Amino acid sequence: MKVSIIIPVLNEAEHIAGTLISLASYRSQGHEVIVIDGGSNDDTVSISQQYADRVLHSDAGRAMQMNSGIDEASGDALLFLHADTRLPADAVAKLIHAVEDGYFWGRFNVRLSGKHFMFRIIERMMNLRSCITGIATGDQAIFVSHESVEIVGTYPRLPLMEDIVFSKRLRELGRPACIRQQVVTSSRRWEDKGILRTMLLMWRLRLLFFLGVSADRLARQYR
Repeated sequence: MKVSIIIPVLNEAEHIAGTLISLASYRSQGHEVIVIDGGSNDDTVSISQQYADRVLHSDAGRAMQMNSGIDEASGDALLFLHADTRLPADAVAKLIHAVEDGYFWGRFNVRLSGKHFMFRIIERMMNLRSCITGIATGDQAIFVSHESVEIVGTYPRLPLMEDIVFSKRLRELGRPACIRQQVVTSSRRWEDKGILRTMLLMWRLRLLFFLGVSADRLARQYR
């Protein structure tokens, strides 16, 4: 089974080399790494061209960028990875086993990179909530079989919460495979804006989205 790893980027020169180098072993096994740039004005593209199979260009926005990657992917399964997230060593093997066992889609447990004790609480809450609800976020490295995308469609063209809506569509096909191995994602957003402040902001945005507030309005508040 071939896996396409799809990575949307925008001004990620600081992180993208490390992420792509960590995927080199998967490329050597015949899997592919596709980077989709949303208009970077730093060295993201030139760095990515050294370590990825393909570097594509798209309008900015994770949903649009990931959909561009889907259109070009040749894998039997697709793995969506953030530029500042690292996979565990056996991630692709776990993914393949899940798909072969009949799962249409799945996600990994997440670990935040920061050392503050609050991060341990936050990541446990994220993983538990995801297993209970069957909803995943982009930080958890969502993966799908290619046939699942053909059934439910690609990511909705939303500026925020696109992963939530995509998960809900996939959940109609079945519960996700909840892989316990952890992807490690950068805690820079939490550290830059404040841990408690960021946590409360995300809770508020999710609640408002659940209550019907548009993703466009929420994206303005998030920014």
